[in-house]
Amino acid sequence: MKNLKTLLILVLTASIISCSSDDDNRTITPPGEGGEIIENEIKGEISADSKLLSSIEYTLTGSLTVKSGATLTIEPGTLIKAKSGRTDVFLAVERGAKLIAKGTASQPIKFTSDASSPKAGDWGGLVLAGRAPSNKGTDVQSEVAGLLYGGTEADDNSGELSYVIAEYTGAKINGEQEFNGISFFGVGNKTVVNNIVVNNGNDDGIEFFGGTVNVTNVYCSNIADDMFDWTGGYTGTITNAFGVRNDGFDAATDDPRGIEGDSNSSDATATPISTPTLKNVTILNLNPDVQLKAGAEIRRGTVATINNILFAAYGTASFGNRIDTKDDKGDGELTITNAYAQGTVGDDKIGGTLTGVVSEITDGITVPANNTVQTKAGVGADLSAFAWANPSFVVTK
Repeated sequence: MKNLKTLLILVLTASIISCSSDDDNRTITPPGEGGEIIENEIKGEISADSKLLSSIEYTLTGSLTVKSGATLTIEPGTLIKAKSGRTDVFLAVERGAKLIAKGTASQPIKFTSDASSPKAGDWGGLVLAGRAPSNKGTDVQSEVAGLLYGGTEADDNSGELSYVIAEYTGAKINGEQEFNGISFFGVGNKTVVNNIVVNNGNDDGIEFFGGTVNVTNVYCSNIADDMFDWTGGYTGTITNAFGVRNDGFDAATDDPRGIEGDSNSSDATATPISTPTLKNVTILNLNPDVQLKAGAEIRRGTVATINNILFAAYGTASFGNRIDTKDDKGDGELTITNAYAQGTVGDDKIGGTLTGVVSEITDGITVPANNTVQTKAGVGADLSAFAWANPSFVVTK
């Protein structure tokens, strides 16, 4: 009788659509019984509180959208493999919905590709939308996933992402639409985001489109475009951010950067102005074949503050510019304290304002042996915070 009861309630609520069998059987237990999603192939819309279980290896075979009013909880240690080679495979969270992906250091939650030889761009990524302010408006459509975002609720809550890994993201729909590893569209500061890793992304690692969400401990490695990116009036704080391009990761856009900060490319004076604060940041290039265009490009009205940042290039790897505040669509303003540079990281290109001095050092990053990296205490990001994710480096001496 339980199966009959489950099926009846699912027909009424249409909580999720699963394509795991020929008769399109919908198998999610009713919310009163835990809401567990027990079919291993998932896609469709979630309109009632539901849960992904660590005991099941899931395959994401299309878009999975958490609808307004619903919460999707993902248990610690859950593995979700995305169908590779598609641009319609992603996880989206609407305004008014929540994603509770709360892993642990010993049991992180992982989103990855199902390909036998995975690569950057195999699938879309994670897309969250909220009601926090954006200088694009209050009902703006996201670049991907078709979500509305923006509003007036700085303290909006889209849930929690903790100890989450997203790999092989960044599917490109066309030249103007492409997924990032994790995209935050108007996400508010009641949302908890910490201990996040994006590996092997075909566009940006993480990007903020307006919003006020704060992020602590974020690691981006092997990102084809920008490691850390914001636009649209983002006003949150990013603490302990480590970005690296490894030797051998040659996927790159025309202008890969460590940090790209915009406010509004159509009107640099549009409010709210992007005024983020960054604390404890390392931008590292280990790849001699791909130059980072800039360590940090702050432009188009952005007014940013960065305390404790290291720009480092090892061996023959390099940056084009270290800091760039000049742009034909509006210059930027950057205030830096405790800023350091190591290796061939270029000069500063000043069009707007740069306040502060970058000190040259030789020991912020050391390589005691091939494929190992050590960081100097107190300089840039604390790499040890990411030990739970077993970060790997490729260094050619």
